[in-house]
Amino acid sequence: MVRAVEPHFPRALRAPGAPRGFALEFEEPLPLACGRNLSPFTIAYQTYGELNRARSNAVLVCHALSGDQFVAGKHPMTGRTGWWEAMIGSGKPIDTERYFVLCPNVIGGCMGSTGPADTNPATGKPYALNFPVVTIADMMRAEALLLDVLGIEKLLCVTGGSMGGMQVLQWAAAYPDRVASAMPIATAARHTAQNIALHEIGRQAIMADGNWRGGRYLEKNVRPERGLAIARMVGHISYLSEEALARKFGRSLQHRNALSFAFEPDFQVESYLHHQGTTFAERFDANSYLYITRAMDYFDLAADHGGDLKNAFRKVTARFLVVSFTSDWLFPTSENRAIAEALREAGAKVEFHEIVSHRGHDAFLLDEPQLFSQVRNFLGSVAAQQGIA
Repeated sequence: MVRAVEPHFPRALRAPGAPRGFALEFEEPLPLACGRNLSPFTIAYQTYGELNRARSNAVLVCHALSGDQFVAGKHPMTGRTGWWEAMIGSGKPIDTERYFVLCPNVIGGCMGSTGPADTNPATGKPYALNFPVVTIADMMRAEALLLDVLGIEKLLCVTGGSMGGMQVLQWAAAYPDRVASAMPIATAARHTAQNIALHEIGRQAIMADGNWRGGRYLEKNVRPERGLAIARMVGHISYLSEEALARKFGRSLQHRNALSFAFEPDFQVESYLHHQGTTFAERFDANSYLYITRAMDYFDLAADHGGDLKNAFRKVTARFLVVSFTSDWLFPTSENRAIAEALREAGAKVEFHEIVSHRGHDAFLLDEPQLFSQVRNFLGSVAAQQGIA
């Protein structure tokens, strides 16, 4: 049984008039890679544009670690524009006058889809660490069920960057008959040891916060905001390049003419990181951060295919656009090129583009005209091939 429900957010809405989006609750158990089942579970999602009569113009957008389903328009909690506002909308590269855009919040998230902050029906209390560990593949299985209910048999395209790109790869490999094209951007087929290490620092910062309370902070009416803020600060550094930080901040002081000779923020870059950490902790759930980073760390698309990535793509029929950025050291060009090469070896049709940018990993979220052009042209070509006006 599936029923529509009101999306549940971790805090009261802060932006009057902002859309709440949609949510579906599934009673049928969702089998997970860890061996447990999740039941019931809810998937929250947002849509943009109109689904055509043939239900053939759907573009699935997969969000990154710190993202959610609100890719465009006003965000209900922050009041700010969505995280891919530059990419999605009327007349934009993913044109909502032509395409139906669907973005779900991942299982394990904290913007309406079932996650560790939600109530465990067995106890009547928040799941906390009793929530099962989920994987990228688990997230995709849940989203496939969402598409079934919406009556979308085949996606015109699935796209996303970073963790969203991991989901794109999983979609194309696991559901080859349901994907006409795929655009993984600034991503990898598995996490490097360095990325796993960065995530572990963030997780340890959260768990070392005295308010974490073994994950039971919601029951105690406290939140490990300091630990989560530090995790975000560490993560945010990895999203930028050294050149981007130098251009934006250099060694400029923050609201002072001389060094303080103390441990308050002297430099603009310090103040910036404090701001990023604080604002993130206001809108995100700390346990969700633990679970989602773990899902990224566990992702290894080749692992179930003899350790050979091309074997994961043997059944792929989708056309691919793979994009990387020169200054992205978190998901470098080498990782994205390896994806493209494995796809070619498996016989897939693939375009690969490395875009020159000083902005680091975050470039895929920003105003990058070359990225916009590549996405617009690729998606338009696929749509024409599929007979979509």
